[in-house]
Amino acid sequence: MRMRKKKNLIPRMEKCAACQVKDGFALKGRWRETLMPAAKELRLELGCGKGRFTAETARQNPDILFIAIEKVPDALVVAMERATALELKNVFFVVGDAALLPDYFAPGEVDLIYINFCDPWPPKGQAKRRLTHRGFLDLYRKVLVPNGQVHFKTDNQPLFEFSVEEFPQAGYALSEVTRDLHKDGPRGVMTDYEAKFYEQGQPINRCVGTLLHREPAPQSTEEDAAE
Repeated sequence: MRMRKKKNLIPRMEKCAACQVKDGFALKGRWRETLMPAAKELRLELGCGKGRFTAETARQNPDILFIAIEKVPDALVVAMERATALELKNVFFVVGDAALLPDYFAPGEVDLIYINFCDPWPPKGQAKRRLTHRGFLDLYRKVLVPNGQVHFKTDNQPLFEFSVEEFPQAGYALSEVTRDLHKDGPRGVMTDYEAKFYEQGQPINRCVGTLLHREPAPQSTEEDAAE
């Protein structure tokens, strides 16, 4: 769904300037040192949307530094306003692209990556754009610590089945695999989309990929197949 343009976008973002990083490239290798020297971990969220998950997770973990990356400023400004309203000091936002992670972060600088309800992209011809495609998973290897993790949630069943095959191929051990996360009641912090889906009774898929101490399997020379 296309994000509706926000009125007064620039003034609204300027009011939240304290939690925005305008040049992520300049902080490569120095995120914790610059923003939160006492942070126990540095965690990323790719595609934070309106920031419900971002802000609440940061609020619950004040000793962890959170960096939220989002390509759409009209969504990002809402996330920034949420964090500002909660007076959070451990979460910062970047208008950026997941494909550039190795340019933003140094090897081993990131402890954990969250991917929540990313664009599923049609499998024929566009599967490589999925944030759980092995090409992206290989990028995450370049910035994660040894045994670093990727936490993935989606309502899209075909995307999830695709993803649970990609993680092992890219050198990640799968765990916590579920196709109905909230079966026994709400579990964990929800995104805005997730809360809506939960109210509608739509199952949520989740898994965790843990980086293994080995090189990823070579990528297939064949075109990405459909699910």
